[in-house]
Amino acid sequence: MNYQPRGISPLLRPASYQSEVEAAQTLLKTQPTWNGVTAEAVARMRLQNRFKTGLDVARYTAALMRADMAAYDGDPTKYTQSLGCWHGFIAQQKLISVKKHFGKTDRTYLYLSGWMIAALRSEFGPLPDQSMHEKTSVPALIEELYTFLRQADSRELNDIFRALDKARKEGDKVREKELIGKIDNFQTHVVPVIADIDAGFGNAEATYLLAKKMIEAGACALQIENQVSDEKQCGHQDGKVTVPHDVFLAKIRACRHAFLELGVEDGVVVTRTDSLGAGLTQQIAVSHKPGDIGDQYNSFLDCEEVTAENAKNGDVIINRNGKMMRPKRLPSNLYQFRPGTGEDRCVLDCITSLQNGADLLWIETEKPHIEQIAKMVDRIRKVVPNAKLAYNNSPSFNWTLNFRWQVYDAMKEAGKDVSQYNRAELMKAEYDDTPLAKEADERIRTFQADSAKRAGIFHHLITLPTYHTAALSTDNLAREYFGEQGMLGYVKNVQRAEIRQGIACVKHQNMAGSDIGDDHKEYFAGEAALKAGGVHNTMNQFG
Repeated sequence: MNYQPRGISPLLRPASYQSEVEAAQTLLKTQPTWNGVTAEAVARMRLQNRFKTGLDVARYTAALMRADMAAYDGDPTKYTQSLGCWHGFIAQQKLISVKKHFGKTDRTYLYLSGWMIAALRSEFGPLPDQSMHEKTSVPALIEELYTFLRQADSRELNDIFRALDKARKEGDKVREKELIGKIDNFQTHVVPVIADIDAGFGNAEATYLLAKKMIEAGACALQIENQVSDEKQCGHQDGKVTVPHDVFLAKIRACRHAFLELGVEDGVVVTRTDSLGAGLTQQIAVSHKPGDIGDQYNSFLDCEEVTAENAKNGDVIINRNGKMMRPKRLPSNLYQFRPGTGEDRCVLDCITSLQNGADLLWIETEKPHIEQIAKMVDRIRKVVPNAKLAYNNSPSFNWTLNFRWQVYDAMKEAGKDVSQYNRAELMKAEYDDTPLAKEADERIRTFQADSAKRAGIFHHLITLPTYHTAALSTDNLAREYFGEQGMLGYVKNVQRAEIRQGIACVKHQNMAGSDIGDDHKEYFAGEAALKAGGVHNTMNQFG
């Protein structure tokens, strides 16, 4: 955990507009037969395509993420956030919106959810989050996300280039200088993605091969979990089965080797422990001596002492403190842990991961409770002082009900009167304007900041938000459009709102690249270019 980032990548300091033009001019002077190719067009296209490969993206974003991690170590208010995106357009619109509302994309990431790939991007159709989807769809989505983010760069810069041409045509030197400054200080839409590699889709070699594809597509951070690959379950479902530490550590090393092989030395490995909700293991760990990591893993097994009288055919026996013990084996051939050992196993998982190449932790919990998380992080930080987490602000939690319960329990413990509340029915709308509900909502509002400070959470992500927003917005539109509102249901609630809120994709032709294409046509064909953006283009109605 004493890792230091490499030197600043040149991609963090892109060339200025003027230097790109001059470099193109120098090149073109050596090629007298390249008639009609202009230095300014070359410079513009180069600036619009700053990241030539997925590895360029991975190296750039890894350096950003490392810098953010260092900043958080010094100041826990500098936590980072992401939303899970299941399509490149969703990721693109998210980053365009962040830039529009906040002027910058600092500490804003993307999360790529295996759940959403399984549910939305598999050729098998909707699937549960059990690693049944095609593993190739994971790097394919990473590539798609960055294709759309790079196009967002190209589109925004193209608008600036057009404004620059207009200023020059009008002789407005002040405006021209201002626009060149915008180009030189342009902040890319390309941000880090934390990409879900599930449990590795096989053994350590399979993990390594998939990790390479994901990194080559642009991933700077890989999130891997300690479940059995062929028994993998969603983190918020039952029936989770973990693997011994040595098996998991081999997969962590596989991810690290993939990063190093491809020259992404700042690559980030996020290790997820599902031990809090996993009561089963597929294997008894190999142990060479008392107290080693295998012995510690086995110490959590639910066992009974074996004697000559109660020994059974096919028994598996382990030595525990000089006694012969039989781990309880289920008909599925899985072994179960002792109840109540989940937190201890999580802490051991986290410490072991950090000591063997992990950079960030992910503890999958069953509820959003700061002190529950902090209790484990406090224990981990006794061994690894700067341990920090990525945390799933999951839609699988009923946030309203969980926080109303927390406030209710705190009020009752403090001796306050809670007689007006029925704890079992706190989800009801009739409680929305009560002091309890308002306190619960305030705790939800500050959850990220509070847990970043108290529980070591560096990165807050919502795994499936755009799955839910797509469903909600589609439901609202269908209700209005197919009902009495008809076309007004679309116009009033979608298009009119887009125009008034300044949503960029109201000009959907522009968003899809029509203006970029027109300008390229002019670069290539000059006055002979047949453009789509003329006076009869209906997109002009949204000027």
